[in-house]
Amino acid sequence: MKFTLSWLKDHLETDANLEAIVEKLSLIGLEVEGVEDPAAELAAFTVARVISAEQHPNADRLRVCQVETAAHGTVQVVCGAPNARSGMIGVFAPSGSWIPGTEMELKPGKIRGAESNGMLVSEREMGLSDEHSGIIDLSPAEGETAPALGTPLAEVLDLNDPVIEIAITPNRGDCLGVHGVARDLAAAGIGRLKPLNAPKVSGSYDSPLKWQIDSEAAGACPFVAGRHFRGLTNGPSPAWMQRRLTAIGLRPISALVDITNYVTHDLGRPLHVFDAAKVAGNPTMRFARRGEEIVALDGKTYALDDSMLIIDGGQAPEGIGGIMGGEASGCTEGTTEVFLEVALFDPISVAMTGRKLGIHSDARYRFERKLDPDSAVWGVEVASRLIAELCGGEASHPVSAGKRPDPRRHIALRQTRCETLGGLAVPSEQQKEILEALGCDVADAGETLQVTTPTWRPDLEGEACLVEEVLRIVGYDRLPITPLELDTTLPLPALSQRQRRVAAARTALAWRGLEEAVTFSFISAKQAVLFGWNDAQLRLLNPISSELDVMRPSVLPALVEAAVRNSDRGFPDVGLFEVGPQYDDDTPEGQTLVAAGLRSGQALARHWATEQRDLDAFDAKADALAVLEAAGAPVENLQTTPDAPGWYHPGRSGQLRLGPNVLAAFGELHPRVLKAFDLKGPAVAFELFLERIPEPKRKDGGKARPALTLSPFHPVERDFAFLVSEDVPAEKLLRAAKGADRQLISGAQIFDVYRGQGVPDGQKSIALAVTLQPTERTLTDDDLEAAAKKIVTAVEKQTGGSLRS
Repeated sequence: MKFTLSWLKDHLETDANLEAIVEKLSLIGLEVEGVEDPAAELAAFTVARVISAEQHPNADRLRVCQVETAAHGTVQVVCGAPNARSGMIGVFAPSGSWIPGTEMELKPGKIRGAESNGMLVSEREMGLSDEHSGIIDLSPAEGETAPALGTPLAEVLDLNDPVIEIAITPNRGDCLGVHGVARDLAAAGIGRLKPLNAPKVSGSYDSPLKWQIDSEAAGACPFVAGRHFRGLTNGPSPAWMQRRLTAIGLRPISALVDITNYVTHDLGRPLHVFDAAKVAGNPTMRFARRGEEIVALDGKTYALDDSMLIIDGGQAPEGIGGIMGGEASGCTEGTTEVFLEVALFDPISVAMTGRKLGIHSDARYRFERKLDPDSAVWGVEVASRLIAELCGGEASHPVSAGKRPDPRRHIALRQTRCETLGGLAVPSEQQKEILEALGCDVADAGETLQVTTPTWRPDLEGEACLVEEVLRIVGYDRLPITPLELDTTLPLPALSQRQRRVAAARTALAWRGLEEAVTFSFISAKQAVLFGWNDAQLRLLNPISSELDVMRPSVLPALVEAAVRNSDRGFPDVGLFEVGPQYDDDTPEGQTLVAAGLRSGQALARHWATEQRDLDAFDAKADALAVLEAAGAPVENLQTTPDAPGWYHPGRSGQLRLGPNVLAAFGELHPRVLKAFDLKGPAVAFELFLERIPEPKRKDGGKARPALTLSPFHPVERDFAFLVSEDVPAEKLLRAAKGADRQLISGAQIFDVYRGQGVPDGQKSIALAVTLQPTERTLTDDDLEAAAKKIVTAVEKQTGGSLRS
């Protein structure tokens, strides 16, 4: 939202300077984004007189001018402008000044041997226009007085009006007009708000055109008003209006068009005028018919659908409701009669139409943020007065259709709520004064203030809104600073255990080469059935798509679908993961935080030095274990069981458990899942339930972990090979070996599995390396023999196996 200082003072009677106004705007929530002060930017450029302009001795197109200035005396300037002449009044730029049009610093120098100190500038060099055929000529016409030497250029050209730009939050549509901004400043003590200048304009005849609203469109346009004008002259708008429109970035077009733009920004009331001679019948608010088109005022053709509100001129669409008028009925220099539109449009309807058509207009911006319903009445009078003043002619009696809504609310404000909600006690009388200054009707009812909100503030919905308004005007800088009470003198961790685990899981999976995906939390029912869905409570009542109608019982379907899209586009080898929720039922407890991952295609990239292999369940298990370790799970104590859910391949999958607590499932995806998604395998996946990981236990009564002690003695590694039954899990053998002597054995690792000659049917040979780490002395042969016996005994007892000879 932009406006000039003088424009603001049309609505605000104040002696405050620019700095005080800018500061107060930001303090009351109308954040100032920038201030452009042309007078400050053009301060170095002043009025000067050319005493003489002689031909340059070494250049045909240059003149050597002696220029009389107020601050620098007589200065020699070499000038190439054809209109430079003796006696003319121009604009002088001294050496060292910044020329905005050319973006250069002016320096003294010699031009073809003649010294030049400063320059006489053109409008293009000042950044005022594209005119550069000659320098600025301020010489007075006959009977006029020339501006005094040294007068600033900004003052001569009336460019000494600062432009203020403020940011408007979506709830403050009332401040999308200069009058609304002035109202807030007046309430904050910066001057007095001038009353709205909207005297009634008497009509002299009945309008030949009448407004109509189709019954189906009443919700999208509840009310519209206007009137007919005839005998107009549509010439240029006055200079003051053009200057203001230009200052805020609008291009003056004609008096009629400029009036609508001016009122839009002056009072926040969008208007539109139709050339009445080009409108065939009574303008009607209706929804467009599919296939209709309109050429809008921006010259573009827009295809309409039956959700878009239009203004029908009797034969074709003449405007898009609340967004933009049509080119066919637009006003031109030859327009002599017009029909005025001052309407109320539904914000949601305007927003949806604007988004579909991709049109961003000042009208749409304001209608989306809700307008004062009363503005549809006084807007007619404001526009009528300006049309009469600038274009002449005569006006008809006003016409309207529909019913104006009443957005006012009656709210009881307890006088103590400013203190209890905002922390600042504000006297009741001051609360009343502030609310009345903002346009509310306030009645004192003892302990409470009975407040009726104004029609232009639909955002005031309850007691807390009124408290915010009072404190905003009093000043947020006056709120007391109250430190939060701490339960401990030490700061608490900024992240919870859950948040740290999520971050650790993401990092671990990224390091393992998987790409993070972010998908919808809903999938199709067809996909959900494949992943165990059987709870009708998870079906959405109003899905955004028929293919996204069930809350996902697993994160994997979306990852599988993403892998299919990648494969279809030539990227069959993918690794994806997501950390997000899955849903077991429709209760808060049924939402589970899951880290899920999927790999499809080949396990290794094609390379001459490596042998290709398919992905298998152990790839998924390795991913799951890496995440569990990063998240702080006791991976050393996990058991693997072959009871993965039904969407995994039977026999090529499993679950990682701590007793009955399932921390993760992993394995190859079931062939029927791959077939249903049309994913060319192989594909492996895992699901890890972060919230099921037990919290770490504090030992020694909560004391700190003891310092790390490293052994000075060299570790010893011994190899063992055991014959065990085929159904004995390898991890059972590992656990038995590690537990044989917890003080001495620091690690164990399987390095070979063998089946074949020399191994009985139904058995397998598992070889493992056990690391013995002494801490007190070097191990002797007897020590090693004793440790080996303990390992063999533990493995034989827990697995039923035997040492292979």
